[in-house]
Amino acid sequence: MIKNDPAEMPARPIGSVTRRGLFSLAGASAALAASPSVARTFGSGFTHGVASGEPHSDNVLLWTRYVGEAETTLDWQVSESADFASTVSEGSVIASPNRDWCAKAIANGLTPDRWYFYRFVAPDGTMSDTGRTRTLPDGSTESFSLAVFSCSNLGFGWFNAYGHAAEANDCDLALHLGDYIYEYGAGTYPSEDQALPMRGLNPDSEIVALADYRLRYATYRADPDLRRLHQVMPMISVWDDHESANDSWKEGAQNHQPETEGEWEVRKAAAKRVYREWMPVSDEPYATYDIGDLATLFRLDTRLEGREEQFSLAKILDGATTPEEAAASLIAFRDGDWTNADRQLLGAAQEQWLADGLAASSARGVKWQVLVQQVLMGNLKTPPSIISAISDDMPEFVRQRLLAAALASSAGLPANMDAWDGYPAARERVLKSALEADANLLVLAGDTHNGWAFELDHDGTKAGVEFGVPGTTSPGLENSLRSIPPADFARSVVQANEGLKWADTSQRGYMAVELKPECATTEFRFVDTIKTRSTRLAGTKRVEGAAGTHRLEV
Repeated sequence: MIKNDPAEMPARPIGSVTRRGLFSLAGASAALAASPSVARTFGSGFTHGVASGEPHSDNVLLWTRYVGEAETTLDWQVSESADFASTVSEGSVIASPNRDWCAKAIANGLTPDRWYFYRFVAPDGTMSDTGRTRTLPDGSTESFSLAVFSCSNLGFGWFNAYGHAAEANDCDLALHLGDYIYEYGAGTYPSEDQALPMRGLNPDSEIVALADYRLRYATYRADPDLRRLHQVMPMISVWDDHESANDSWKEGAQNHQPETEGEWEVRKAAAKRVYREWMPVSDEPYATYDIGDLATLFRLDTRLEGREEQFSLAKILDGATTPEEAAASLIAFRDGDWTNADRQLLGAAQEQWLADGLAASSARGVKWQVLVQQVLMGNLKTPPSIISAISDDMPEFVRQRLLAAALASSAGLPANMDAWDGYPAARERVLKSALEADANLLVLAGDTHNGWAFELDHDGTKAGVEFGVPGTTSPGLENSLRSIPPADFARSVVQANEGLKWADTSQRGYMAVELKPECATTEFRFVDTIKTRSTRLAGTKRVEGAAGTHRLEV
């Protein structure tokens, strides 16, 4: 059962903040704060508010969920004012049980670079929440801000990063880089000791079937801060592994056992279908979004579209009984399979699409080429200090993982084979394409739960920069490295990796990325807590990259 839904928790008012002079929300606060009651079983009528996504200069996708007695036709309206005195786009859409009652529509004919209000209306006159969305600029653009999120595990705590972003009201667009939900059953991740009692899961078992995924999304989307975030700004989102199963790839997943959970293709299809039902996204596996002449966003799929199976350090080390045997196994792997020139992460079709898109964007004079994607691209090796964290009293799986990471580092190998580090040839092809296109490459990454700032290198030439966002709630390396002070570990990992310029491995939060023609600036915003609902920040960190330099100032 959902313990805290919007009917029971006070809505966070956005207040009278003026967003860069576009309009004032003072007169609209009541409309935006209103949230119809959601029954603990999600009930009937409009059950999960509204959302928007897939923005372009003249259209945007609108989403809602309406549960009726039967298939229901809803009207939708878009207006420049919260009172809907006049509408600029309208139409109808069907909410059907075949799509879990989720309804999506494209509002066309909109003006570039403008904020709008929207709503859905049921046949009986019942109205959804009033949502706010915007179109992307067209032409000369001097500034645009992105709120970037990843790794939102409901069981670990409150989504305070979402709440802060909605309350701050200083970003134009939200990006979610994946792990929007987690597939695990209760007591797995988080464990029973780690789980926040008020943050229960539905279903409480691991999700495998279509109905399981639908109920899990319904549970997450009932969270008041996630609902609020979707209500007040559009979102571009990508799935990572936990929207299907841990460490998934195109033909399987670490957390999928065919002998007990059925065929992977069936589970993958269910996961993808439900994601597209419940999220304000198109059905395209990858896409571009132009922010005037300022930036092209490339939404990628590094997970299910073309990824080959991840390497496993544990399997590589299996059978080694001495340090010498372990080192020999790792060196043979380093010089062999790891550098396989044909290995794919994006898949050949998507990789060529990206190379062509980078070249076309740069040729048009667009200032920034931004990869909106899931996993860390920067080269990240484990620092030697990790050895001091290994102890006999830690869980055996953690001990083995740390030991493997330390051994890999001594052989010149990274530890995270699920990231671009596990696909070095694919990474080099993308960076080469960026250099050949003369792109100002900015990579955004999630997945690791930690904060990172990288300068990316291709054969000794600076090729781009990367910002890795900390988890919304999912724990970082401090959860495994409890014997090393986080500041000490962050310092040592920066020292051990030439391209890494800054790291934070112990705080949760999100990034506010401001793009300007001359620079890209990220403000890492760290929430004070995830154990209680709050929008208080513990602190911030700003990192800036000047256009054309592929370098960072930290």
